[in-house]
Amino acid sequence: MAKIIKSDNEWRQQLSSEQFQICRQKATEAPFTGRYVDCKDDGVYVCACCAHPLFDSDQKYDSGSGWPSFWDVLNSDSLQEYADSSHGMQRIEVTCKQCDAHLGHVFSDGPQPTGLRYCINSASLELTQK
Repeated sequence: MAKIIKSDNEWRQQLSSEQFQICRQKATEAPFTGRYVDCKDDGVYVCACCAHPLFDSDQKYDSGSGWPSFWDVLNSDSLQEYADSSHGMQRIEVTCKQCDAHLGHVFSDGPQPTGLRYCINSASLELTQK
């Protein structure tokens, strides 16, 4: 997988202002506002920046958190994880491995079989139909 590297100006031209703030500057959309929170459509969720496949709709569930949540990733090599101690919390940030876009965070309070909850910003995703 070739790493995608662009300048901030190139990302600004490609992304909406909300997507740029979330994906490139690590902002977070307000809970229950993202377009994929209640989405039940079948498909594959890809990175909004580079279209790298990240999550399958079969792995999506309603966590009640206000963000799209997934109990697993499509491919174990699609994400990177980093310790995040911002905002006085200890969390694990997840980013797209191909372009380093901030996606959200992963928590260990999800359903089985993984016990994980990937809590992802809608603005960092695009749903492609199966």
